[in-house]
Amino acid sequence: MNFSLNKIFVASACLLALSCTVASAPLSSPTTTSLSALPSPTVPYASEDPNMPLWGPDSSDVDPQPIRNSLGATVLGPQNHPLELENPSLFAPPTTDHGDIPNAKWPFDFSHNRLQTGGWARQQNVNDMPISTEMAGVDMRLEAGAIRELHWHTSAEWGYVLKGSTQVTTVTPDGQNYLATVNKGDLWYFPAGQPHSLQATADDPAGTEFLLVFDNGTFSDDSTFLLTDLLAHLPKEVIAKNFQLPQSAFDRIPGQQLYIFPSVPPASNVEAPYDPQGQTPDPYSFPLSQMNAMQLPGGTIKIADSTNFKVAQTIAVGEITLEPGAMREIHWHPTQAEWDYFIEGNARITLFAANSNARTFDYQGGDIAYIPQSYGHYVENMGNTTLHYLEILKSDKFQDVSLNQWLALTPPTLVKAHLDVSDETIAHFSKTKQYIVG
Repeated sequence: MNFSLNKIFVASACLLALSCTVASAPLSSPTTTSLSALPSPTVPYASEDPNMPLWGPDSSDVDPQPIRNSLGATVLGPQNHPLELENPSLFAPPTTDHGDIPNAKWPFDFSHNRLQTGGWARQQNVNDMPISTEMAGVDMRLEAGAIRELHWHTSAEWGYVLKGSTQVTTVTPDGQNYLATVNKGDLWYFPAGQPHSLQATADDPAGTEFLLVFDNGTFSDDSTFLLTDLLAHLPKEVIAKNFQLPQSAFDRIPGQQLYIFPSVPPASNVEAPYDPQGQTPDPYSFPLSQMNAMQLPGGTIKIADSTNFKVAQTIAVGEITLEPGAMREIHWHPTQAEWDYFIEGNARITLFAANSNARTFDYQGGDIAYIPQSYGHYVENMGNTTLHYLEILKSDKFQDVSLNQWLALTPPTLVKAHLDVSDETIAHFSKTKQYIVG
């Protein structure tokens, strides 16, 4: 019985699609083919149902309910209206969503905060968002003068200053040292295993806050190799022998790790100690804030990767602004995972994971998004203000495949065979990458 109904449904859908094809092509059109030459469609046409979010985070007068057209029903149990207002695409998802893509949104506000004298740190890794296997992030705050102590770790570290200024230091395995002050909107990068430190300057009386991204989703900032932790767990006579000094020289070293601790702000004219091996040949910081943005219809983009920030061998970034209604074009990254941080504004992203799996998420300032390698997606500004976010890739180069460019550079007959679009539509496709569409 079900099999028969299935055949009736398929036949009806095919007849409906065929009639639509005939109706949409006037007989006077030069591209019209005879009725006998029209192929029978293999599937029904895509739905034209509107799928915009039904409300926004500022819709205080809305009673959010999981209802879209004839689908869904009201909630009879308790509701968390603030969360529902921030996540309309989860609570009342577009009908194009399908399948079981894991959660791809994490607000730093949900992260446990490690409070220290002089600052704090909160992180996101696979424990918080299991889909984020390739990258993890830390949001760190230091009061003026406070230090994130000398340390190293098994993952590379990429930093972006959100507020204030941060003095960074490092020494390479070849013994070359580096010191720089990194300002708001600027970057740093340290390879795995390379020791470094971070200290808030007095340029901003409040200190500094910065975003850290690591090229390993299992990274935990609670498991880094700290200078004080190392020395607290070595026999003091060994420490004295290592430095060829009397043991009494180390009577006041800390008995446990410091992690973040207060100190005197560094002088504005401080220089790295003289190094007989010389300074590092390539800088470990990058003045992204001073870089001219690529101006595009609907927004801007700045790109920093190993082509212009040579030491950044595992993390690349696009700093992007989108005006209201604009969109980061539909694309995917062929070999790279994407980790996004939203600085301000409201966005939505649909992740397409193949095999009909797709899910849509909404994002606000302070949220993290994660898109696995090769997942098709877009980023759309859903608010009334500029959307500002960082598109971070686990890669030495910032690369993507543009859907628009791909179709424009594919033989038109192939595109028409797939999508049944007109020559005029194909002619409108862009043969150059757009990044942003207004």
